[in-house]
Amino acid sequence: MSLCAECFNNGDHTSHDFNMFRSQAGGACDCGDGNVMRDSGFCRRHRLKTGENVPSIPCDLLLMSEMVLPRFILFIIQYLRDGYVEQDSSTERDLQKVLQQLEPQISFLEELTKMGGAMRTVLTKILTNQQAFMDLSMGQEDNLYAKKNYEKYLSALKNSGLVSVEEKTLGAAEVTDGADGGAGATLDFLFLQEDQDGGQSVGQRKRVKLSSNTKDPCIIESLKHKCFLEELLFWTIKYEFPQKMVTFLLNMLPDQDYKITFTKTFVQHYAFIMKTLMKSHESDTMSNRIVHISVQLFSNEELARHMTEECQLLDIMVTVLLYMMESCLIKSELQDEENNRHVVVNCSEALLKNNTYWPLVSDFINILSHQSVAKKFLEDHSLLMLWMSFVSFFQGMNLNKRELNEHVEFESQTYYAAFAAELEACAQPMWGLLTHCKVKETQEYTKTVVRYCLETLQIWFDAIGFIDEPASNQVTFHLPLHRYYAMFLSRAVKCQGLDLDSLLPDQEMLMKIMVHPLQIQASLSEIHSNMWVRNGLQIKGQAMTYVQSHFCNSMIDPDIYLLQVCASRLDPDYFISSVFERFKVVDLLTMASQHQNAVLDSEQERPMLEGALTFLVILTSLRIHLGKFYERILRAEMVSQLCMNDRTHSALLDLIPENPNPKSGVVPGSCSFEDMLSAVADFKAPVFEPGGSMQQGMYTPKAEVWEKEFDPIMVVLRTVYRRDVQSAMDRYSAFLKQYGIHTGNPWPPYKERTPLHPCYKGLTRLLHCKTLHIVIFTLLYKIWMDHPNMSEHVLCMVLYLIELGLDNQLQENKEDEEPCIEEHCHDSWFPGTNLLSNLHHVINFVRVRVPETAPEVKREPPPSTSTEAASYGQVSNLREAQVFSLVAERRRKFQEIINRSNTEATQVVRPKSSSTRWVPPGTPPQLVTEILEIRESMLSLLIKLHQKMSSKQNSLSASWLDDADTGRLAHGDGITAIERILSKAAARSCQIKRSIQDVCGKLFPPVLPKKSSPADKKTMDKEERRQRARERQKKLLAEFASRQKSFMETAMDVESPEAEAAMDLGSSEVMESETHYDCVICGQSGPSTEDRPTGLVVLLQATSVLGHRCKSKEPKNLPTSDEEHIYSADTCGVAHDVRLTLMQQFFKDSSCLQSVSIGWDGGVYVQTCGHTLHIDCHKSYMESLRNDQVLQGFSVDKGEFTCPLCRQFANSVLPCRPGRAADAASWHTPTSKKTTVLVKEVDDLQERLALFPTESNLSKEMELVIKDIKNTTQKKYMDYGKNPGSPDNDFLFMYSVARTNLELELVHRGGNLCSGGASAAAKRSCLNQLFHVLAMHMRLYSIDSAYNPWTRLTQIAQNKEEEPEVPMLFRDAPSLLIIFVLTMPQPLRKEHFTCVVKMLYNLQFTQGLAAMSTKFSSEERQARMMSGALAKNTAISEKSCEVLLSHVISELSKENRVYNVNPEETAMLSSSVWSPQSVEISLQQFCLPFLRLSCLLQHHLYGDSLTGCLEEEEFSSLAVCLGLLPSSPQPSNAMHSASCLEWPVSAFDLVSQWCAEVTGLSQMQAEQTLTLLVQDPQWAAPRLLQLPDNYNIIFQYYHRKACTVCKKVPKDPALCLVCGAFVCLKGVCCKQQGICECVLHSQHCGAAAGIFLLINASVIIIIRGHRFCLWGSIYLDAHGEEDRDLRRGKPLFLCEERYRVLEQQWVSHTFDHINKRWGPHYNGL
Repeated sequence: MSLCAECFNNGDHTSHDFNMFRSQAGGACDCGDGNVMRDSGFCRRHRLKTGENVPSIPCDLLLMSEMVLPRFILFIIQYLRDGYVEQDSSTERDLQKVLQQLEPQISFLEELTKMGGAMRTVLTKILTNQQAFMDLSMGQEDNLYAKKNYEKYLSALKNSGLVSVEEKTLGAAEVTDGADGGAGATLDFLFLQEDQDGGQSVGQRKRVKLSSNTKDPCIIESLKHKCFLEELLFWTIKYEFPQKMVTFLLNMLPDQDYKITFTKTFVQHYAFIMKTLMKSHESDTMSNRIVHISVQLFSNEELARHMTEECQLLDIMVTVLLYMMESCLIKSELQDEENNRHVVVNCSEALLKNNTYWPLVSDFINILSHQSVAKKFLEDHSLLMLWMSFVSFFQGMNLNKRELNEHVEFESQTYYAAFAAELEACAQPMWGLLTHCKVKETQEYTKTVVRYCLETLQIWFDAIGFIDEPASNQVTFHLPLHRYYAMFLSRAVKCQGLDLDSLLPDQEMLMKIMVHPLQIQASLSEIHSNMWVRNGLQIKGQAMTYVQSHFCNSMIDPDIYLLQVCASRLDPDYFISSVFERFKVVDLLTMASQHQNAVLDSEQERPMLEGALTFLVILTSLRIHLGKFYERILRAEMVSQLCMNDRTHSALLDLIPENPNPKSGVVPGSCSFEDMLSAVADFKAPVFEPGGSMQQGMYTPKAEVWEKEFDPIMVVLRTVYRRDVQSAMDRYSAFLKQYGIHTGNPWPPYKERTPLHPCYKGLTRLLHCKTLHIVIFTLLYKIWMDHPNMSEHVLCMVLYLIELGLDNQLQENKEDEEPCIEEHCHDSWFPGTNLLSNLHHVINFVRVRVPETAPEVKREPPPSTSTEAASYGQVSNLREAQVFSLVAERRRKFQEIINRSNTEATQVVRPKSSSTRWVPPGTPPQLVTEILEIRESMLSLLIKLHQKMSSKQNSLSASWLDDADTGRLAHGDGITAIERILSKAAARSCQIKRSIQDVCGKLFPPVLPKKSSPADKKTMDKEERRQRARERQKKLLAEFASRQKSFMETAMDVESPEAEAAMDLGSSEVMESETHYDCVICGQSGPSTEDRPTGLVVLLQATSVLGHRCKSKEPKNLPTSDEEHIYSADTCGVAHDVRLTLMQQFFKDSSCLQSVSIGWDGGVYVQTCGHTLHIDCHKSYMESLRNDQVLQGFSVDKGEFTCPLCRQFANSVLPCRPGRAADAASWHTPTSKKTTVLVKEVDDLQERLALFPTESNLSKEMELVIKDIKNTTQKKYMDYGKNPGSPDNDFLFMYSVARTNLELELVHRGGNLCSGGASAAAKRSCLNQLFHVLAMHMRLYSIDSAYNPWTRLTQIAQNKEEEPEVPMLFRDAPSLLIIFVLTMPQPLRKEHFTCVVKMLYNLQFTQGLAAMSTKFSSEERQARMMSGALAKNTAISEKSCEVLLSHVISELSKENRVYNVNPEETAMLSSSVWSPQSVEISLQQFCLPFLRLSCLLQHHLYGDSLTGCLEEEEFSSLAVCLGLLPSSPQPSNAMHSASCLEWPVSAFDLVSQWCAEVTGLSQMQAEQTLTLLVQDPQWAAPRLLQLPDNYNIIFQYYHRKACTVCKKVPKDPALCLVCGAFVCLKGVCCKQQGICECVLHSQHCGAAAGIFLLINASVIIIIRGHRFCLWGSIYLDAHGEEDRDLRRGKPLFLCEERYRVLEQQWVSHTFDHINKRWGPHYNGL
């Protein structure tokens, strides 16, 4: 069911599970259709029952359309007839051209369908009116064009293989209206016309004539085009379903009459559609469009049933599918290559490779989902037989033959086509049919299907010439007939209560059925043992696909179930020996230490033996189809997937095998799935890892699941990659360690199984058969004796089988059923079949055949003292002879096989012609018969293995069983497993308990037989050697780890360069030598010199982050309606631009450019990783990168590279100034000079002319870096002066770079310096080196002494009448500080730095007073002026805030214009009176930004540490740090900002002078004066936009929104998350000078850095310069998962954590470092 967005949003779908998708080809909305959904689910519009009182439409209103439309439609049809040319190489383009010319006409029809029901009714009448069609379509007598046109139509019919009725022999029994000139489209052409390529018809390839089983041959054979609709559909098919036509035909579907007629027409043309599809070059596109139509028609059960009854829809579909597959059949080569009569589909044909059959199969599955249709299918026996013959085409396809000599030359990739074909064409219809066979009433259907399956299987066995042995080195994974049989058997027993035996064939047939599925299991093991390695990777691909989640429930599960059924009904000894023979490990099962294996190499024996044992464990313990309830299966599947790895919700849904039955509750999102998930797993919220990879929301198993439900067998069955089994075990081991349950290396835990359904009880006989017990005994003995090719896994599986046998006992009454057989096969190994009684049975001697070279031969045979032994020897001789004769006749019927000796597999007597395999002629060495003395039972071997594994002499004391704690034994290693088995066995039998105690008693003290002492000694030696090896390894690893650690410490020590560089500039210690730097390329350490400078690896990037700061701490909201907007006028960048522009109107340009900083937008930020290298080394490194052909994520030509050590992205090298250590002490010495002296010294320093640096490598590099810095940002961000390119412009840009970097560091520190210390950003700061480079460059521009701001800052000067300079009160104090520091000779003494800070603080403080005074009401100003004037003459008046404020007010009041701008507004602002406290707080806040910046600058220049403090104490702490206050400040409450003031001359004179500069501006308007006077230096931290919580809000508003530039709705809309701009991604429409809109916007908004949300994909894309990367998504679904490209269509919600990470990366400029996958965008985004 699908709804359009409008109906969905108007309906109530709370708590519903839904997927949103964008329909590419249109479609019909099901809202309002009672056949599809309940009325309660209709949207508001469709719920209104307007049907009762719909006004009838006046007849004359539609008259015109009824007159015109028939002609209009005829015109379209005639045009289509004219335009069609039969296919040859040039046709494709012509068809497209015809369709393009018709586009307006078809669009017009489409528009008509949207006019509503009345117009659709008119269209339906016209399209289905037969008379109008007859009158118009053939053309009247006199109209030659129409005649010709009609002939073209007839020839098109003929060429399509659809013959007109007149030309057919009229002898047939059909009723035709041939005389009226209608044309018949027949179906039987498909099956009667023989293929031209007769040579290719293979095997029994025959055409099937349909009319034999159709009810009404007339309908099928003579389908005439009787109306416009039929011919329109005919041409739609001919033109391969053009999109516009499909949309028109679909838009008409709401009209019920049309729907029925159209469906009939579609069914009649079904065969023709298939034929066109097979010929089409664009089969993919065509398939999609066919299904778009058919899904609307066949999803309606009523309509599908109607078509089945009236038009034989089922017959048509099956026959069409059969015909389609018949076109690509080849001879099968399975089994008997020469005489094989079976045919299979050829998987390399385009039909299968391109899934061309998909639309037809999809329709078939669709109609089988309707119960009424499926029942009809199951009742029609001839149809079922036809279907079975269809399925048999896939039986045995894609046969693999093992390459034994050379590697296959060409690896065919057709295997996936074969798997897809079996899944879609065979398995899906099977699941569809099974859905309707769930209750007792449907028993007959199941019986019928089972009967036909068996018949078809028998035909198949005969056709391939199968007798009883499969051909060697062949495997096919495709046995759909076996799987149909298995699944219907399972359903019959599980749901319909049928008796299994009534559905099974005889034993002989069961033996045949078992062979091929068993062959697949053995082949899986062979493939994983690398025996098929010469067949290439594709064979591994097949093995993986066979068990993969989408295929396993239709492939491996039915195969295992079928083998379980066979095992439960066949003789267990026969079955077990067959398994070991198929797995080719029979030769290995000997007690001799050496043997010969004719079929396996020695390295393949171990994995094959492990495979055979694991298969037996799976076979006996798996319960998927053996009566387990659905919920239990789902739980087991879920647990096994979660144990392998933590999974996302969608991955889990995908990995759990689909049960195609929708009513069973595993539909995605169903309650049962969600409930089960919450029961077994915990949700881990999505996190962002520091490395930059984003984690999604994951589910991880609960602790109790690990403890009680972890089932390694299920994990093995469900793993596609073997590594997943190891992953599950590692996770299990981690769990046990975490909870302290077991600290060692655990074994897979044993899990008890649910009881078997009574029908399958026979399966436990496998665990209680002598053959298996002999194998178990042999393997235990071999492991104990350390024979080659034994492994821990083998022992683990052997113990698992023993435990399964102990847990699944046979009923006692079975014992006396076969007494005669017991006597007849007097078995020298074990007395009975019960595992419990066989456990303690002692085996004394075993006769083995060994090569002459084996160690056993060299010993003397044991003296046969006892008569028992002698008689035993004779018996075994007799036995052996008897065995050989038995095996030779293995091919006899089952009844004879059941009488054979049970010992063959283990007394190393091989089944099937093993006598010939024993002694191949001329094979050295010869085999000889030896008798081994064993004298062990399975029990004694288990106890000895326990002792060996625990490597303790008395591992089990005699009283051990009484103290055993069974709960402790659930988890652990092999020792625990053996203890668990022994305690279980003892609990079930007293005799066993006694035996265990006896064996333990004998072993302690150990009385070991002489024979085994060398073996034991060998074992001890081995253990000792292992222990030593382990210790050596540990030592080596520890040494390696310590080396690695020391390397990391030296290599990654990024703090050293700055620490040294800081010392370089001033430190309390006297340094004896210059600073040394390590070059990370050549590894040499040394100082940076003029000739060979060293540089810091840096990344220069343009930034507008500071410019996007606002006053408000709250981020702006993203607009999601037309009423909402974002205004950028209040941002920092805009405010500074306005200020500079205003200054430039009235003041001298050079003065303006020294009064503010730029760089808020498009500033340059410098980052470093902290590593240094020689500049010449760097050049050669860049040269090598340039020659490197490997595709890098960066552009070497643009100077980009990655740091050679830490691989961090960089694009320049910042030269380090040679350290002059001798001066360090003198710069830092505290001073006792008076302020006036220092002011004079500073003045002199500024006067001193700059020395041009001598030409050296260092100075050249410094110039290059300046060039790099300028190239980093765009020109528009550097030219703010009236004369572009002037030195003043350059000067402004240089000091603004320093300002930008200081401001950004403040932002990274959280906006203040309260945290003190070096923050993470400061650790890798390169500001020190940057200042030196900038200072060297800026000293070249000396400031004209007449205009030096220092004089006006510290002296009373005379007014000059030239073009005015910017008044001091308008100037930006931090900018002045940076200018002074950078233009004075370096290094600057700290006393001079402090002096500059003090003077600028006076200015900043006065600006604060002036700005505050403008906020007072006029009365308050008057009052403050009076009160301050009284205190003016006191001693501390110059440091009194009150006095100075009164002075500023009185000075500024001299000119009315400053305060009288708009008194009403001021009055409103200052309704509350300013208390002294609020005045003080306001002044501190005003001065804090300046103090922070000064302090940070001092920290970088002199290495002073920053002390942490509380936020309220920040002012006093910074004042002390800068030397504005004595070192012990007063308590915070008494702190006054005025006490930091220190005036070089009379404060009142200086302040008066500064105020006079403002009041003397005659040409400025009052508002402008006020704007410049009131500067607020406080800005909030930069923030991205606030986004809505639900993604649908963004999607619904923006995906239809028109672009503001091109006024079209963009194909790929995107949103800038910094400023909210709506842009076209990749849109050609908005390109400017070859640059697409996203890139363009990133340049304007973020100085080439942009963060965009792609509306149609829900992902974030980052643009940085010429590169871009996909960042990930900030919107996740309810399970914490991304939905990239909105493929899953789940509701998405904002993940606050991820959004914070994105914002933090933007602010800290770390996109380049954290995100790794960058690529060039070539301006195309």
